[in-house]
Amino acid sequence: MKFEGKRKIWSDYQKEIADDKFYYVRSCIRQNIWPGSENTYLRVMRDVLGKDVYESEHHTTCTGIGYHTEVVPLDTLQTVVARNFSLMKDSGYENYNPSCVTSFGIYTEIFDTWHHFPEEKEKARKFLKEATGREFEIPKNLAHTSDVIYKFRNEIAAKAKYKFINKHTGKPLKVVDHIGCHYAKMFPAKGIGGAEYPYVLAGLVEAWGGEVIDYPERRHCCGFGFRQYLVKANRGYSIAASKKKFESMEPFKPDFIITNCPGCNYFLDRWQYALAEMDGKTYGGEGYGIPVLTYEEAAGLVCGIDPWEMGMQMHQVSVEPLLDKIGVEYDKSKKFKGKNGEDLGKPELPNNLKFCE
Repeated sequence: MKFEGKRKIWSDYQKEIADDKFYYVRSCIRQNIWPGSENTYLRVMRDVLGKDVYESEHHTTCTGIGYHTEVVPLDTLQTVVARNFSLMKDSGYENYNPSCVTSFGIYTEIFDTWHHFPEEKEKARKFLKEATGREFEIPKNLAHTSDVIYKFRNEIAAKAKYKFINKHTGKPLKVVDHIGCHYAKMFPAKGIGGAEYPYVLAGLVEAWGGEVIDYPERRHCCGFGFRQYLVKANRGYSIAASKKKFESMEPFKPDFIITNCPGCNYFLDRWQYALAEMDGKTYGGEGYGIPVLTYEEAAGLVCGIDPWEMGMQMHQVSVEPLLDKIGVEYDKSKKFKGKNGEDLGKPELPNNLKFCE
């Protein structure tokens, strides 16, 4: 393929991302799995970058998991989305900024549906008015939070306290990126780089000094797949999908995995513990496993935010070996301390996966 042709294809998978005044929407599962990541995003956006980010305490779930598991019907989904858009309208903001890739996929699907079937939009407008008396406007800009961090990756790099460089060797850390399926695979044109060559996380890694590692199962599902895990009988499919990824990336000896989906992050972290218990095998160096970071945590580390304030003690795979490679300063004694210094207790130690107490 000629160079100009490649440039044209790449340009097709770029997107407009607002500069400021974001209406931030939290993820329902992210707050339970990685409670510190979303606050870290707000700290980076507000304190490091000086951006105006607003969030409403009245926001609700997009119902994405219920919709994709056929529990929530389309009419209900559209009405819930319309209500969330009405909250944005009340705030005076226009740039919708969801934290969850499933929510991002839902909102993108609704935009597309309303574009091709405007009668569905009017139906949602009618249902919302009847149920709540509210009215909504479609956001001017829709961007996932990882899109926004990508947009400002160089500004973050300019303010960085740390880089993804191994302080012992001086070489870039080897990083595996994993993109949530609902970010790019459903609507490839809405993700930076599309579905096959997404750059939204690779761009962060490179801007912050790391080396992105390509490997055969780079675009393979993490193993969540709502019906794979939510139905207990199907969970073998879930862990098998994750194992396939770990086996594929293992020869490249990555220093960590970075993801932009809360579910992907959860399963790539937790299934390493489960596989170690089942098979007695770990995939990282010296039996610790491969740390799995959210993009917010990655940005927070680069900016010098304390790892325990970001909630990184919630990881099943210990992050300390990675912190030591980067040279991040942290207080080991505060890992299991609460905000007021109270002892939160230590988790039960796994049998095979090494864990830093």
